[in-house]
Amino acid sequence: MDLLQKVTALAKRRGIIYPNSEIYGGIGGFYDYGPVGVEMKNNLKKYWWKYMVDTRENVVGIDGTIITHPKVWEASGHVENFGDEVVECKKCHKRFREDEIDKACPHCGNKEFTEPRSYNLLFETHIGVVEGDKQKAYLRGEACQNIYLNFKNVVDSTRQSIPFGIAQIGKAFRNEVTPQKLTFRSREFEQWDMEFYVHPDDMKKYFDYWMEERMKFYKGLYRKEENLRFKQHPKDQLAFYAKDAYDIEYKAPWGWAENEGIHWRGDYDLKQHMEFSGTDLRYTDPHTGEKYIPHIVETSGGVDRTFLMLLFDAYEEEEMANGNTRTVLKIHKDIAAYKAAVFPLVSNKEEVVEKAREVFDLLSGDMKVVWDARGNIGKRYRYQDEIGTPYCITIDYDTLEDDTVTVRDRDTMEQTRVKIEDLKDTLS
Repeated sequence: MDLLQKVTALAKRRGIIYPNSEIYGGIGGFYDYGPVGVEMKNNLKKYWWKYMVDTRENVVGIDGTIITHPKVWEASGHVENFGDEVVECKKCHKRFREDEIDKACPHCGNKEFTEPRSYNLLFETHIGVVEGDKQKAYLRGEACQNIYLNFKNVVDSTRQSIPFGIAQIGKAFRNEVTPQKLTFRSREFEQWDMEFYVHPDDMKKYFDYWMEERMKFYKGLYRKEENLRFKQHPKDQLAFYAKDAYDIEYKAPWGWAENEGIHWRGDYDLKQHMEFSGTDLRYTDPHTGEKYIPHIVETSGGVDRTFLMLLFDAYEEEEMANGNTRTVLKIHKDIAAYKAAVFPLVSNKEEVVEKAREVFDLLSGDMKVVWDARGNIGKRYRYQDEIGTPYCITIDYDTLEDDTVTVRDRDTMEQTRVKIEDLKDTLS
Protein backbone atom coordinates (compact mmCIF):
# COMPACT_ATOMS: atom_id res chain seq x y z
CA MET A 1 0.00 0.00 0.00
CA ASP A 2 1.53 3.36 -1.00
CA LEU A 3 1.47 6.54 1.08
CA LEU A 4 -1.56 7.98 -0.74
CA GLN A 5 -3.60 4.85 0.05
CA LYS A 6 -2.44 4.83 3.67
CA VAL A 7 -3.28 8.50 4.20
CA THR A 8 -6.66 8.10 2.45
CA ALA A 9 -7.55 5.18 4.73
CA LEU A 10 -6.35 6.99 7.86
CA ALA A 11 -8.21 10.17 6.91
CA LYS A 12 -11.52 8.35 6.69
CA ARG A 13 -10.94 6.06 9.68
CA ARG A 14 -10.07 8.93 12.02
CA GLY A 15 -12.59 11.54 10.91
CA ILE A 16 -10.24 13.75 8.91
CA ILE A 17 -11.63 13.56 5.33
CA TYR A 18 -14.74 11.72 4.13
CA PRO A 19 -15.93 11.12 0.54
CA ASN A 20 -18.95 13.36 -0.05
CA SER A 21 -22.39 11.69 -0.34
CA GLU A 22 -20.84 8.29 0.34
CA ILE A 23 -24.15 6.65 1.34
CA TYR A 24 -25.34 7.39 -2.23
CA GLY A 25 -22.22 5.99 -3.83
CA GLY A 26 -20.21 9.22 -3.65
CA ILE A 27 -19.69 12.00 -6.19
CA GLY A 28 -16.29 12.41 -7.80
CA GLY A 29 -14.15 15.36 -6.79
CA PHE A 30 -16.06 16.40 -3.65
CA TYR A 31 -14.95 15.78 -0.06
CA ASP A 32 -16.17 16.60 3.44
CA TYR A 33 -13.94 17.31 6.43
CA GLY A 34 -14.80 15.30 9.55
CA PRO A 35 -14.60 16.32 13.24
CA VAL A 36 -10.80 16.07 13.31
CA GLY A 37 -10.21 17.38 9.79
CA VAL A 38 -12.29 20.52 10.19
CA GLU A 39 -10.27 21.53 13.26
CA MET A 40 -7.01 20.93 11.40
CA LYS A 41 -8.16 22.81 8.32
CA ASN A 42 -9.39 25.76 10.37
CA ASN A 43 -6.05 25.86 12.19
CA LEU A 44 -4.21 25.78 8.85
CA LYS A 45 -6.21 28.74 7.55
CA LYS A 46 -5.61 30.67 10.79
CA TYR A 47 -1.88 29.90 10.48
CA TRP A 48 -1.80 31.32 6.95
CA TRP A 49 -3.88 34.37 7.89
CA LYS A 50 -1.62 35.18 10.82
CA TYR A 51 1.48 34.90 8.62
CA MET A 52 0.09 36.84 5.66
CA VAL A 53 -2.26 39.40 7.24
CA ASP A 54 -2.10 39.74 11.03
CA THR A 55 1.66 40.29 11.24
CA ARG A 56 1.83 42.78 8.34
CA GLU A 57 0.84 46.42 8.30
CA ASN A 58 0.43 46.54 4.52
CA VAL A 59 -1.80 43.49 3.87
CA VAL A 60 -5.55 43.52 4.53
CA GLY A 61 -8.20 40.86 4.02
CA ILE A 62 -11.57 40.51 2.34
CA ASP A 63 -14.20 37.78 2.05
CA GLY A 64 -15.82 37.80 -1.39
CA THR A 65 -18.89 36.02 -2.70
CA ILE A 66 -18.82 32.78 -4.68
CA ILE A 67 -21.05 34.19 -7.44
CA THR A 68 -20.14 37.47 -9.15
CA HIS A 69 -21.43 39.37 -12.17
CA PRO A 70 -21.03 37.08 -15.22
CA LYS A 71 -19.02 39.76 -17.07
CA VAL A 72 -16.26 39.24 -14.49
CA TRP A 73 -15.46 35.91 -16.12
CA GLU A 74 -15.55 37.38 -19.60
CA ALA A 75 -13.08 40.05 -18.52
CA SER A 76 -10.81 37.51 -16.83
CA GLY A 77 -10.74 35.32 -19.95
CA HIS A 78 -12.26 32.30 -18.23
CA VAL A 79 -15.37 32.08 -20.41
CA GLU A 80 -13.30 31.91 -23.57
CA ASN A 81 -10.04 30.30 -22.47
CA PHE A 82 -10.51 28.44 -19.17
CA GLY A 83 -10.53 24.81 -20.20
CA ASP A 84 -8.76 21.56 -20.94
CA GLU A 85 -8.29 19.48 -24.07
CA VAL A 86 -10.34 16.32 -23.49
CA VAL A 87 -10.22 12.96 -25.25
CA GLU A 88 -12.65 10.04 -24.89
CA CYS A 89 -11.72 6.38 -24.91
CA LYS A 90 -13.57 4.68 -27.80
CA LYS A 91 -13.98 1.46 -25.80
CA CYS A 92 -15.02 2.42 -22.24
CA HIS A 93 -16.05 6.03 -23.09
CA LYS A 94 -14.18 7.45 -20.10
CA ARG A 95 -12.93 11.01 -20.64
CA PHE A 96 -9.46 12.22 -19.79
CA ARG A 97 -7.38 15.33 -20.11
CA GLU A 98 -5.18 14.91 -23.15
CA ASP A 99 -2.01 15.51 -21.12
CA GLU A 100 -2.89 12.59 -18.80
CA ILE A 101 -2.91 9.97 -21.55
CA ASP A 102 0.25 7.99 -22.21
CA LYS A 103 -0.59 5.78 -25.22
CA ALA A 104 -3.26 3.68 -23.46
CA CYS A 105 -6.50 4.33 -21.56
CA PRO A 106 -5.78 4.30 -17.78
CA HIS A 107 -9.15 2.61 -17.22
CA CYS A 108 -9.34 -0.20 -19.80
CA GLY A 109 -6.01 -0.21 -21.69
CA ASN A 110 -7.55 0.64 -25.07
CA LYS A 111 -5.36 2.74 -27.37
CA GLU A 112 -8.01 4.43 -29.53
CA PHE A 113 -9.33 7.86 -28.55
CA THR A 114 -11.50 10.55 -30.07
CA GLU A 115 -9.97 13.78 -31.32
CA PRO A 116 -9.32 16.32 -28.51
CA ARG A 117 -12.21 18.66 -27.71
CA SER A 118 -12.16 21.85 -25.70
CA TYR A 119 -13.85 21.54 -22.30
CA ASN A 120 -14.61 24.62 -20.17
CA LEU A 121 -14.00 24.15 -16.45
CA LEU A 122 -16.43 26.79 -15.17
CA PHE A 123 -19.55 25.60 -13.35
CA GLU A 124 -22.64 27.35 -14.70
CA THR A 125 -25.59 28.41 -12.57
CA HIS A 126 -28.53 30.79 -12.92
CA ILE A 127 -29.73 33.84 -10.98
CA GLY A 128 -33.46 34.50 -10.68
CA VAL A 129 -36.65 32.55 -10.01
CA VAL A 130 -38.71 32.89 -13.19
CA GLU A 131 -37.96 30.50 -16.04
CA GLY A 132 -36.96 32.44 -19.14
CA ASP A 133 -35.84 35.46 -17.10
CA LYS A 134 -32.98 33.74 -15.30
CA GLN A 135 -29.51 35.20 -15.81
CA LYS A 136 -26.64 32.81 -16.48
CA ALA A 137 -23.82 33.10 -13.96
CA TYR A 138 -20.80 31.08 -12.87
CA LEU A 139 -19.42 29.66 -9.66
CA ARG A 140 -16.04 31.29 -9.40
CA GLY A 141 -13.29 29.35 -11.10
CA GLU A 142 -10.68 31.07 -8.93
CA ALA A 143 -11.06 33.05 -5.73
CA CYS A 144 -8.75 35.95 -6.65
CA GLN A 145 -11.15 37.82 -8.96
CA ASN A 146 -12.95 39.30 -5.92
CA ILE A 147 -9.66 40.87 -4.90
CA TYR A 148 -9.33 42.70 -8.23
CA LEU A 149 -12.98 43.75 -8.11
CA ASN A 150 -12.51 45.29 -4.66
CA PHE A 151 -9.19 47.06 -5.30
CA LYS A 152 -10.84 50.48 -5.62
CA ASN A 153 -13.12 49.86 -2.62
CA VAL A 154 -10.15 48.98 -0.43
CA VAL A 155 -8.17 52.04 -1.54
CA ASP A 156 -11.18 54.30 -0.93
CA SER A 157 -12.23 52.82 2.41
CA THR A 158 -8.90 52.17 4.16
CA ARG A 159 -5.68 54.09 4.75
CA GLN A 160 -3.62 51.65 2.68
CA SER A 161 -1.33 53.05 0.01
CA ILE A 162 0.80 51.28 -2.57
CA PRO A 163 2.64 49.00 -2.04
CA PHE A 164 -0.02 46.94 -0.25
CA GLY A 165 -1.74 43.58 -0.53
CA ILE A 166 -5.26 42.19 -0.34
CA ALA A 167 -5.67 38.63 0.95
CA GLN A 168 -8.54 36.17 0.87
CA ILE A 169 -9.29 32.55 1.67
CA GLY A 170 -12.27 31.27 -0.25
CA LYS A 171 -13.99 28.53 -2.20
CA ALA A 172 -13.47 27.97 -5.90
CA PHE A 173 -15.01 25.47 -8.30
CA ARG A 174 -13.64 23.72 -11.37
CA ASN A 175 -15.48 21.08 -13.35
CA GLU A 176 -12.40 18.87 -13.54
CA VAL A 177 -12.53 16.10 -16.12
CA THR A 178 -10.62 13.64 -13.94
CA PRO A 179 -10.57 14.61 -10.27
CA GLN A 180 -8.05 12.42 -8.48
CA LYS A 181 -5.57 11.84 -5.67
CA LEU A 182 -7.98 12.63 -2.83
CA THR A 183 -8.13 16.44 -2.42
CA PHE A 184 -5.19 17.22 -4.70
CA ARG A 185 -7.44 17.74 -7.71
CA SER A 186 -11.08 18.20 -6.72
CA ARG A 187 -14.06 20.09 -8.09
CA GLU A 188 -14.77 22.17 -4.99
CA PHE A 189 -11.80 23.49 -3.05
CA GLU A 190 -10.41 26.43 -1.12
CA GLN A 191 -7.64 28.78 -2.15
CA TRP A 192 -5.56 31.28 -0.23
CA ASP A 193 -4.64 34.21 -2.41
CA MET A 194 -2.80 37.46 -1.90
CA GLU A 195 -2.56 40.11 -4.61
CA PHE A 196 0.18 42.63 -3.89
CA TYR A 197 -0.21 45.97 -5.71
CA VAL A 198 2.97 47.84 -6.56
CA HIS A 199 4.35 50.61 -8.75
CA PRO A 200 5.46 49.13 -12.12
CA ASP A 201 9.09 50.03 -11.37
CA ASP A 202 9.03 47.92 -8.18
CA MET A 203 7.80 44.62 -9.61
CA LYS A 204 11.14 42.79 -9.57
CA LYS A 205 11.84 43.75 -5.96
CA TYR A 206 8.47 42.55 -4.67
CA PHE A 207 8.34 39.47 -6.89
CA ASP A 208 11.64 38.33 -5.34
CA TYR A 209 10.43 39.30 -1.86
CA TRP A 210 7.25 37.21 -2.07
CA MET A 211 9.13 34.25 -3.58
CA GLU A 212 11.31 34.20 -0.47
CA GLU A 213 8.44 34.81 1.95
CA ARG A 214 6.23 32.06 0.59
CA MET A 215 9.00 29.46 0.62
CA LYS A 216 9.81 30.49 4.20
CA PHE A 217 6.15 29.88 5.10
CA TYR A 218 6.16 26.32 3.76
CA LYS A 219 9.54 25.51 5.31
CA GLY A 220 8.06 26.50 8.67
CA LEU A 221 4.98 24.37 8.06
CA TYR A 222 6.43 21.09 6.77
CA ARG A 223 8.96 18.85 8.55
CA LYS A 224 10.80 17.65 5.45
CA GLU A 225 12.34 20.68 3.75
CA GLU A 226 14.03 18.42 1.21
CA ASN A 227 10.57 17.76 -0.25
CA LEU A 228 10.13 21.43 -1.23
CA ARG A 229 11.42 23.14 -4.34
CA PHE A 230 10.78 26.01 -6.74
CA LYS A 231 9.88 25.24 -10.33
CA GLN A 232 10.01 28.08 -12.84
CA HIS A 233 7.42 28.11 -15.61
CA PRO A 234 9.12 27.79 -19.02
CA LYS A 235 9.10 31.10 -20.89
CA ASP A 236 7.21 29.59 -23.82
CA GLN A 237 4.43 28.39 -21.47
CA LEU A 238 3.80 31.65 -19.63
CA ALA A 239 0.49 33.44 -20.01
CA PHE A 240 0.84 36.20 -22.59
CA TYR A 241 0.65 38.93 -19.91
CA ALA A 242 3.10 37.28 -17.51
CA LYS A 243 6.79 38.06 -17.30
CA ASP A 244 7.63 35.30 -14.82
CA ALA A 245 6.01 32.60 -12.67
CA TYR A 246 7.19 29.98 -10.19
CA ASP A 247 5.47 27.08 -8.46
CA ILE A 248 6.36 25.92 -4.98
CA GLU A 249 6.20 22.15 -5.26
CA TYR A 250 6.09 19.38 -2.67
CA LYS A 251 7.29 15.85 -3.42
CA ALA A 252 4.06 13.84 -3.18
CA PRO A 253 3.86 10.03 -3.45
CA TRP A 254 3.31 10.36 -7.21
CA GLY A 255 6.04 12.97 -7.77
CA TRP A 256 6.52 16.72 -7.52
CA ALA A 257 3.16 18.48 -7.15
CA GLU A 258 2.19 22.15 -7.15
CA ASN A 259 1.41 23.68 -3.76
CA GLU A 260 1.33 27.35 -4.66
CA GLY A 261 2.15 29.70 -7.49
CA ILE A 262 3.92 33.08 -7.38
CA HIS A 263 2.91 35.00 -10.51
CA TRP A 264 4.12 38.22 -12.16
CA ARG A 265 0.69 39.36 -13.40
CA GLY A 266 1.60 42.94 -14.33
CA ASP A 267 -1.36 45.27 -14.97
CA TYR A 268 -3.43 42.74 -16.93
CA ASP A 269 -6.21 42.10 -14.41
CA LEU A 270 -7.01 45.70 -13.52
CA LYS A 271 -6.79 46.71 -17.19
CA GLN A 272 -9.29 44.02 -18.18
CA HIS A 273 -11.77 45.00 -15.48
CA MET A 274 -11.37 48.68 -16.41
CA GLU A 275 -12.20 47.87 -20.02
CA PHE A 276 -15.19 45.62 -19.34
CA SER A 277 -16.70 47.64 -16.47
CA GLY A 278 -15.91 51.18 -17.62
CA THR A 279 -14.63 52.01 -14.12
CA ASP A 280 -11.34 53.85 -13.69
CA LEU A 281 -9.11 51.60 -11.59
CA ARG A 282 -6.01 53.74 -11.81
CA TYR A 283 -4.25 54.60 -8.57
CA THR A 284 -3.30 58.16 -7.64
CA ASP A 285 -0.13 58.48 -5.58
CA PRO A 286 -1.04 60.67 -2.57
CA HIS A 287 2.44 62.21 -2.47
CA THR A 288 3.35 62.78 -6.12
CA GLY A 289 -0.08 62.85 -7.77
CA GLU A 290 1.08 60.28 -10.35
CA LYS A 291 -1.77 58.23 -11.84
CA TYR A 292 -1.07 54.68 -12.98
CA ILE A 293 -2.50 51.18 -13.17
CA PRO A 294 -0.80 49.18 -10.40
CA HIS A 295 1.05 45.99 -11.25
CA ILE A 296 0.39 42.82 -9.28
CA VAL A 297 2.48 40.11 -7.67
CA GLU A 298 0.18 37.18 -6.93
CA THR A 299 0.67 34.37 -4.44
CA SER A 300 -2.03 31.73 -4.93
CA GLY A 301 -2.15 28.35 -3.21
CA GLY A 302 -4.54 25.54 -2.47
CA VAL A 303 -5.70 25.10 1.12
CA ASP A 304 -6.87 21.52 0.48
CA ARG A 305 -3.71 20.67 -1.43
CA THR A 306 -1.53 22.01 1.35
CA PHE A 307 -3.59 20.09 3.90
CA LEU A 308 -3.07 16.88 1.93
CA MET A 309 0.67 17.49 1.61
CA LEU A 310 0.79 18.09 5.38
CA LEU A 311 -0.71 14.64 5.93
CA PHE A 312 1.94 13.11 3.65
CA ASP A 313 4.64 15.09 5.44
CA ALA A 314 3.43 14.06 8.91
CA TYR A 315 2.59 10.37 8.38
CA GLU A 316 5.01 7.93 10.02
CA GLU A 317 5.04 4.24 10.86
CA GLU A 318 7.46 3.43 13.67
CA GLU A 319 8.58 0.04 14.97
CA MET A 320 8.04 -0.27 18.72
CA ALA A 321 10.19 -2.14 21.23
CA ASN A 322 7.39 -4.68 21.70
CA GLY A 323 7.39 -5.50 17.99
CA ASN A 324 4.23 -3.56 17.18
CA THR A 325 4.06 -0.69 14.67
CA ARG A 326 2.93 2.74 15.73
CA THR A 327 1.16 4.97 13.19
CA VAL A 328 1.58 8.63 14.08
CA LEU A 329 0.83 11.98 12.44
CA LYS A 330 3.72 14.24 13.40
CA ILE A 331 1.83 17.24 12.14
CA HIS A 332 2.82 20.83 12.99
CA LYS A 333 1.60 21.44 16.53
CA ASP A 334 -0.25 24.63 15.54
CA ILE A 335 -2.22 22.67 12.92
CA ALA A 336 -3.13 19.62 15.07
CA ALA A 337 -6.85 19.34 15.79
CA TYR A 338 -6.25 19.32 19.54
CA LYS A 339 -3.37 20.69 21.57
CA ALA A 340 -3.80 17.93 24.15
CA ALA A 341 -5.95 14.97 25.15
CA VAL A 342 -7.05 14.62 28.76
CA PHE A 343 -7.33 11.09 30.17
CA PRO A 344 -8.59 9.86 33.53
CA LEU A 345 -6.43 6.76 34.09
CA VAL A 346 -9.54 4.83 35.10
CA SER A 347 -13.11 5.78 34.30
CA ASN A 348 -14.76 3.96 37.20
CA LYS A 349 -13.17 5.97 40.02
CA GLU A 350 -15.21 9.12 40.65
CA GLU A 351 -12.38 11.07 42.30
CA VAL A 352 -10.01 10.49 39.35
CA VAL A 353 -12.69 11.39 36.79
CA GLU A 354 -13.63 14.57 38.68
CA LYS A 355 -9.98 15.64 38.87
CA ALA A 356 -9.57 14.98 35.15
CA ARG A 357 -12.65 17.13 34.47
CA GLU A 358 -11.04 19.95 36.46
CA VAL A 359 -7.91 19.72 34.30
CA PHE A 360 -10.01 19.66 31.11
CA ASP A 361 -11.96 22.76 32.22
CA LEU A 362 -8.74 24.53 33.21
CA LEU A 363 -7.19 24.06 29.76
CA SER A 364 -10.22 24.31 27.48
CA GLY A 365 -10.61 28.05 28.02
CA ASP A 366 -7.20 28.69 26.44
CA MET A 367 -6.69 25.90 23.94
CA LYS A 368 -8.51 23.14 22.07
CA VAL A 369 -8.36 19.95 24.13
CA VAL A 370 -10.19 16.64 23.80
CA TRP A 371 -11.59 14.30 26.46
CA ASP A 372 -10.86 10.59 26.06
CA ALA A 373 -11.89 7.97 28.64
CA ARG A 374 -12.57 5.00 26.35
CA GLY A 375 -10.59 1.77 26.49
CA ASN A 376 -7.21 1.19 28.07
CA ILE A 377 -4.49 3.82 28.14
CA GLY A 378 -2.51 2.17 25.33
CA LYS A 379 -5.44 2.33 22.91
CA ARG A 380 -6.02 5.96 23.79
CA TYR A 381 -2.38 6.77 23.01
CA ARG A 382 -2.63 4.98 19.66
CA TYR A 383 -5.76 6.89 18.70
CA GLN A 384 -4.32 10.29 19.64
CA ASP A 385 -1.08 9.47 17.79
CA GLU A 386 -3.05 8.74 14.62
CA ILE A 387 -4.84 12.10 14.70
CA GLY A 388 -1.65 13.99 15.58
CA THR A 389 -2.47 15.21 19.12
CA PRO A 390 0.85 16.62 20.43
CA TYR A 391 0.32 15.85 24.13
CA CYS A 392 -1.64 13.36 26.24
CA ILE A 393 -2.31 14.24 29.87
CA THR A 394 -3.13 11.42 32.26
CA ILE A 395 -4.74 12.00 35.65
CA ASP A 396 -4.05 9.09 38.04
CA TYR A 397 -4.10 8.24 41.72
CA ASP A 398 -0.90 10.20 42.39
CA THR A 399 -2.64 13.30 41.03
CA LEU A 400 -5.05 13.15 43.96
CA GLU A 401 -2.08 13.28 46.33
CA ASP A 402 0.32 15.80 44.79
CA ASP A 403 -1.56 17.65 42.01
CA THR A 404 0.82 16.39 39.31
CA VAL A 405 -0.16 14.74 36.02
CA THR A 406 1.70 12.69 33.42
CA VAL A 407 2.33 14.52 30.13
CA ARG A 408 3.29 12.33 27.17
CA ASP A 409 4.93 13.84 24.09
CA ARG A 410 3.56 12.57 20.74
CA ASP A 411 6.85 12.60 18.85
CA THR A 412 9.23 11.20 21.47
CA MET A 413 6.69 9.27 23.61
CA GLU A 414 8.56 10.58 26.66
CA GLN A 415 6.48 11.03 29.80
CA THR A 416 7.07 13.65 32.48
CA ARG A 417 5.28 14.63 35.67
CA VAL A 418 4.03 18.22 35.65
CA LYS A 419 2.23 20.28 38.28
CA ILE A 420 -1.33 21.13 37.22
CA GLU A 421 -0.61 24.80 37.87
CA ASP A 422 2.27 24.61 35.34
CA LEU A 423 0.34 22.80 32.60
CA LYS A 424 -0.55 25.83 30.48
CA ASP A 425 3.05 27.03 30.36
CA THR A 426 4.29 23.52 29.60
CA LEU A 427 1.89 23.03 26.70
CA SER A 428 2.49 26.49 25.22
